[in-house]
Amino acid sequence: MTLAPELVPAVKDLLYRMADDVLILGHRHSEWTGLGPILEEDIAFSSIAQDKLGHAYALYQLLHRLGEAEPDRIAFFRDAPEFRCCHLVEYPNGGYDFSLMRHFLFDIAEQWRYHLLERSRYEPLAQLARKVRGELKYHVLHATQWVVHLGAKGTEESHQRMQQALEQTLPLALGIFEPGPYDEVLAEAGIFPGEHVLQERWLESITPILHQAQLQLPDIATLTPAYGGRRGIHTEYLQPLLDEMGEVIRSEPEAEW
Repeated sequence: MTLAPELVPAVKDLLYRMADDVLILGHRHSEWTGLGPILEEDIAFSSIAQDKLGHAYALYQLLHRLGEAEPDRIAFFRDAPEFRCCHLVEYPNGGYDFSLMRHFLFDIAEQWRYHLLERSRYEPLAQLARKVRGELKYHVLHATQWVVHLGAKGTEESHQRMQQALEQTLPLALGIFEPGPYDEVLAEAGIFPGEHVLQERWLESITPILHQAQLQLPDIATLTPAYGGRRGIHTEYLQPLLDEMGEVIRSEPEAEW
């Protein structure tokens, strides 16, 4: 479909949400390089981080085609209130348990988001969704294997830590699905069915895996979702991370790297 002018703001909002999520999470994952609990995980998180940054770049390219700045400028020259990422991706890595559970909850949502987008009437986004499908399958497989292993097949301590990580990250993960002003517009145009649909698919997917991991899923209805990120309201952790990410390029903004 040719994108009608009235749909451009809606598509831009969706693309910024998606791109900012994976840019920030990719950077957080990259912080495990050289620090993973075992060499295999050091390599895995580094590889996944690279994929995330590639996805962010592709999404920023789509935004550039819609009139936004070039990808590097979008990524490195905005401050926290201009970002549309969810709070989940902003938090420091903490322990491996937190990072792994965040990885698990986010990537199952991401896999479903792109699956839904494969049928999007906005063809550039549908093409990208089909392209990254294989990478996301690997991300979900990696996260699922380790959550089940540490939850059900590890030690009493590993089980307890994974349960605590689930309880800590779940309200943050609900912020992935924060409703936006364009949800109905995107759904009616056949571009994206909506965050509520995505959340339903996500919950249907994580529930049996957590049961297999012998982890107790808290009652979603009793939790307060961590909303605000989609509207530029962020945690205290985002701006320092952006300052770190953009330190070099902002020091010589006109240089050719």
